[in-house]
Amino acid sequence: MLIHRLILRARARKWRKAPGAEVPSVCVGNVTVGGTGKTPHTELILSLLQESDRWGNSQLGVLSRGYKRRSRGFQQVLRESSAAFSGDEPLQIKKKFPAVTVAADKDRVEGCRFLVHPELLRIQDPKEGKAAGMSRKMVRSARGCKTKELIPSELIVLDDALQYNKLRASLNIMLVDWNRPVFSDRLLPFGKLRDLPSRLWDADIIIVTKCPHHMDNWEKVRMAEKLRIRGFEASSSTGTSPSGKPVTLLFSGIEYAPMEPVFPEADIRYSYSKSAVLFSGIANDTPLKAWLSDSYKIAHAFSFPDHHRYTRADISEIESAVRHFPTSALVTTEKDAQRVLDCPSIPDSIKQRLFYLPLKVFFSTPEELSLLKGVLDRL
Repeated sequence: MLIHRLILRARARKWRKAPGAEVPSVCVGNVTVGGTGKTPHTELILSLLQESDRWGNSQLGVLSRGYKRRSRGFQQVLRESSAAFSGDEPLQIKKKFPAVTVAADKDRVEGCRFLVHPELLRIQDPKEGKAAGMSRKMVRSARGCKTKELIPSELIVLDDALQYNKLRASLNIMLVDWNRPVFSDRLLPFGKLRDLPSRLWDADIIIVTKCPHHMDNWEKVRMAEKLRIRGFEASSSTGTSPSGKPVTLLFSGIEYAPMEPVFPEADIRYSYSKSAVLFSGIANDTPLKAWLSDSYKIAHAFSFPDHHRYTRADISEIESAVRHFPTSALVTTEKDAQRVLDCPSIPDSIKQRLFYLPLKVFFSTPEELSLLKGVLDRL
């Protein structure tokens, strides 16, 4: 464990010295394994950027690793892409923000360069690539890219890139789960931490996510103490790290919007049922079950691994539950819906009653949202 900590510290030092992208960039990351709400917060940031006077008319880009995708190298995500090709999260973002360029690339440096200079994707010859400052790997990635026509991005949002130590964003936002303060957790495999909790101090903004709907200032101060932030003032959302570095601490919550059909064949009447069959492949489905149980009796619930790729056997098992509870709605998450759409031969009994629950983010006060807007405007 000591060796693991030393490796993480070395990676953090390398990250602090890493160069930035050629254009302003925003990183949304965390130090835990899944479940902090990166995707809905990325979507919120994109909404704020599109609404801002500074960036509203600019070409925005999103770069994601595309976790568990089957494609390799740099790939542009289109609305008609499959979750298997692009990853469920990038595909979800693209469908919500069609004007934004969304791409997947494990190599964030390469991905940012292609987003800023999409003309490089047309280079197929290694000699020509060398003249343009491209490595052989980058030329191979350009060859494998299925889409060549992109508009150069003027600002890039990096999804989950805090642990990528070759690139440092202009603005780094760290997400921490209200229910899992990082200094009370342990490194993998004994806990949920994939990085040192002290990486909090590398962030420009820390957002405590999944907070209760109604919070008092003393609750915020107590959470700041758990995160070892000194002198925190809830009125200004500021405090200092143990080394004296200024810290901006915000508090957000996640709520579910009304259900939406996954397939056009869906019968809206099922959404008014008093019971529901639930299935999901997310890191933590407890909040989802709690919210759904306020409006529905959960007749049956399937819990699959995070980012689970659904098979015919899974669909058959879900169909059996649907037959057993013929009046129940069938409910899943928005990310799961992207993966279900990849499955061939979905039976009509599922298409007619399958709905997903969109997520949206709210901040504890309007002032906190305004503070985030101001930081984005000043990029």
